[in-house]
Amino acid sequence: MRNKAFIYLVPFLLFIALSGVLFFALGKDPKLLPSAKLGKPFPEFELPSLHKPEQMLSKAQLTGEVVLVNVWATWCVSCLVEHPMLTKLSQDGVIIHGLNYKDVRPAAITFLENHGNPYRQIIFDEAGGLGLDLGVYGAPETYFLDKTGQIRYRHVGIIMPDVWQNKLQAVYQALLQE
Repeated sequence: MRNKAFIYLVPFLLFIALSGVLFFALGKDPKLLPSAKLGKPFPEFELPSLHKPEQMLSKAQLTGEVVLVNVWATWCVSCLVEHPMLTKLSQDGVIIHGLNYKDVRPAAITFLENHGNPYRQIIFDEAGGLGLDLGVYGAPETYFLDKTGQIRYRHVGIIMPDVWQNKLQAVYQALLQE
């Protein structure tokens, strides 16, 4: 008798557990990838410039004004889709620095020659160490930094006009007002 009750109890308990997991997971945005770096300083680094390998870039180039740091690569199809919007933002005065992530230098330079360069400076992170320090899941990702170099917001995915207008522009404007 006891074994028979156990046989019915186990599936019932599994059903309750699965129901609880689904109940709590359904209310969450699957695109929201929290970052442990929010509110913390951009990681210290010293990496070469994409166009001038002899010129080393560091966190100092990212402080003093509100900037976006866009993680991109030539192997990233979504980055190509996003590129015209970054170009428009740059033309509108938004300061964007590029983080060329796990890429090949000649391919990245050719990409920019063919599609334009919206970046003030481009950090060449060939090995992906800075991306790892940031917690990058993939490309594209964009980090919003305040004037002191603190990471204030992280956007995972393509920045399209509607995403900028409905979500990201307000974040950017608020950082400019601080």
